[in-house]
Amino acid sequence: MLSRTADSLYWMGRYTERAGNIARGMQVALRMAGLGESLGADPDGPEDEWHSLLVAAGAEPGFREHHQAVTGEAVIRWLALDPRNGASIANCIEAARGNGRAVRTALTVDMWEALNDTWREMRLLAPTATEPDRLPGFLDWVRARAHLFNGAAADTMLRDEGWLFVHLGVMLERADNTARLLDSKHRALSGPDSEGAVAYAQWQALLRSVSALRSFQWLYHTRLRPDLVAELLVMRQELPRSLISCHARVQRVLEGIATATGGRRGDPQRIAGEIQDRLTRGHMPDILAEGLHDWLTAQIDRNIELGHAIHALYLDR
Repeated sequence: MLSRTADSLYWMGRYTERAGNIARGMQVALRMAGLGESLGADPDGPEDEWHSLLVAAGAEPGFREHHQAVTGEAVIRWLALDPRNGASIANCIEAARGNGRAVRTALTVDMWEALNDTWREMRLLAPTATEPDRLPGFLDWVRARAHLFNGAAADTMLRDEGWLFVHLGVMLERADNTARLLDSKHRALSGPDSEGAVAYAQWQALLRSVSALRSFQWLYHTRLRPDLVAELLVMRQELPRSLISCHARVQRVLEGIATATGGRRGDPQRIAGEIQDRLTRGHMPDILAEGLHDWLTAQIDRNIELGHAIHALYLDR
């Protein structure tokens, strides 16, 4: 497979997953913003939901370049539609469709229709998408479209190199999102801010953002606890969006790509193996004792390093 084809498939998967993840985060921020006042949260504090959302989306630096204050209206516009934000939902959908169009013959009919229909509908929805009465429906629509694309790929794509690069992009993006979400809430999971009604609501919000609240109840059969929330999202293989689950699939896909490319292995396989070994050998009590924020920051940096290594070996030629 040509590297430019692999690159388009990889980024098509990443951008589609990113759009859905941003919509998930915005849904939770809307819910928490509505609860904040009744729970006694400081709307101007550093852990304000809108600020946390910017951090989780990796969008704070760009936002600060164009806005002086963090407000719900500004963050919603920036993350949903702002053309200056390359990672806005609208731009992610545009980029996913552009990459898909570049490799149209490598996609199934169902995959292309999912991408192209989403792009066309997005253009129609954009003028009113962030209006207060339309925003919840718009975010539901974005999540549904991401599910539709992933389902179309899983159900109709040949399990060849093309599938491997699409799946690699989705899994790496998902792992990065889970790590960033956890990091944005680390004060509610460890330290002096991890007790009380506000923290409890934030644990719930964090689980809802990865569709894991019911999974927590099924696995643990107890009330929410910060150590168990962190353990679920980091170390439980059963949860599809946990770090260990996502990186296990990244590692398997990279081995598949190496086999499909005549044994081309290198830094991606090494880094993926080191990440998975770190996750497998980790113990949540030790991580919380040493500092969840520092541990997650190192994890995010390794995700970025892995992405660069994948590009260098497979996508930049």
